[in-house]
Amino acid sequence: MAYDTPYTPKDNTATLFKNDFKEKETQPDLKGDGMINGQLVKISGWRKIASNGKPLLSLSFQPKEEQAAKPVAKSAPKQAEPDFDDDMPF
Repeated sequence: MAYDTPYTPKDNTATLFKNDFKEKETQPDLKGDGMINGQLVKISGWRKIASNGKPLLSLSFQPKEEQAAKPVAKSAPKQAEPDFDDDMPF
């Protein structure tokens, strides 16, 4: 079944898939997308073994490119404009 629109995860959910293009041990075993507090994120996952011998999944979250490219606008406090007297001769 083909979909016409791209998948957008619901808030505070994610989907991971096996990374079929992994060439180095440092590259993630799993990759996917998610949404955290309304922000789209890229998720990378590595299968590892904990010091107690149990398997674990280590995750990394990064902002999606389209959001990372947009600068975060921080509103600076407005300063009062100086009061100029237009009747001055100079």
